[in-house]
Amino acid sequence: MTTQPNIIFIITDQQRFDTIAELGFDYMETPNLDRMVREGVTFENCFITAASCAPARASLFTGHYPHTTGILRNADNWTRGWTSDLQKAGYHTVNVGKMHTWPYNTPMGFDQRYVVENKDRYLEARWYFDEWDKALRARGLVKQQRELYRQRSDYKESLGAFEWLLDEDMHPDVFVGDLATWWLKNYPVTEPLFLEIGFPGPHPPYDPIPRYTERYLAQEDLNILPVTQRELDSQPQPFKGMRIHNTEVDHDSVHYLLEPTDEQRHRQRAFYLANVTMIDEKIGEILSTLEDTGYAENSIVIFTSDHGDCLTDHGHSQKWTMYDTITRMPTIVWAPGRFDGGRRIEGLCQQFDLGPTILELAGATVDYPMAAQSLLPVLQNAADQNQCFRDIVFAEQARDGNLTETDFMTMVRTRDWKLVHFLEESFGQLFDLKQDPTEVNNLWDVPEHESVKQELLGRLREWRIRDGFNSSELWKHVR
Repeated sequence: MTTQPNIIFIITDQQRFDTIAELGFDYMETPNLDRMVREGVTFENCFITAASCAPARASLFTGHYPHTTGILRNADNWTRGWTSDLQKAGYHTVNVGKMHTWPYNTPMGFDQRYVVENKDRYLEARWYFDEWDKALRARGLVKQQRELYRQRSDYKESLGAFEWLLDEDMHPDVFVGDLATWWLKNYPVTEPLFLEIGFPGPHPPYDPIPRYTERYLAQEDLNILPVTQRELDSQPQPFKGMRIHNTEVDHDSVHYLLEPTDEQRHRQRAFYLANVTMIDEKIGEILSTLEDTGYAENSIVIFTSDHGDCLTDHGHSQKWTMYDTITRMPTIVWAPGRFDGGRRIEGLCQQFDLGPTILELAGATVDYPMAAQSLLPVLQNAADQNQCFRDIVFAEQARDGNLTETDFMTMVRTRDWKLVHFLEESFGQLFDLKQDPTEVNNLWDVPEHESVKQELLGRLREWRIRDGFNSSELWKHVR
């Protein structure tokens, strides 16, 4: 048995922070994530570095911000990450499920990859068939997908919420969970294991197995934020334009509506939350497998997601904005007996700080700089849990197929304030998070808050200059 810990890294896709009951959201049914919170270390203010899939994941797996990685949008070339350092440290590295690399099947430092990417379509680029596509074909099933959803009479009213009608074990999240569990049951740990498990959900289409939706459909309060015309009028033009765009292009089988009814919003939210409960059940099976095989005694399980989903809150569909529902991630480290459990860390951290944390836990040698910082001192109770090394966090998003009316957007966030900057524009967003935690009152043009705005803009400039200078050492290493 190896003395280096096995590291199981579970990443869902598009899961909001407010989807775990133990964290205070009692409309949820998440007994296994609840257990991880009670027995593990939860980072309550962990923020991603990008507001969409591939940029956020590439940042997580490199330890650098998107402006350094150059991976600013989905399908930007991404083939390298610190998984290669784990290989050098003696780890057997395996990916089951979603990673969102490009190309999708690039090795990326994995010894084995079982790629699952294509939830609502056969991906157009290179017509790539993943492991789930092949399994459906072997079963003689035709994937529930965008082209078929478009034929439904209720397609434009459903906001991307559709029941899963095929075999239950062929649902993509069930498929990935079962494949990961099967892999763990059959792998004799003769060398330390790094296993990334990427669940495709609750990313849309919001398509849970029907029996999971019943309790959520019956529940009146699902934490749905009211949207007012005043809030919509105060939003910057790129967000206003994106609202229109999402009614014209059905991204991920979601045909958005500018004024969805309360019933439509509730149904969409119920389907999304039911998908989270489905994934939670599979996480429970993974934890049980680790315990049944004895691997849990020398394993660390890390849970997070790549970004959140507005789910019509703030008048928006999916991601591409900088609200906390997009940028604040559920992040849990579970290793009973290794780290003191039941702790909730309030200090700010960036999600990509998990990278150097994993490398340090693995005993990997890293001879190049990272913008990310290890959280291991906090996990080991060797640092102030309310500091987490950061007093400010950042996130970025470049123009892509959805955010079409700005070249670049940057978020600057402290514990009390958030600023969203748009390149070469006079507009933006400024929120007093103490007085306005749901971020509906934009103070950008309020004279009384000009000094705060200028202070945060100054922090943004200094950060970009400092990070650019530090990153120059990285390119020396690459060359």
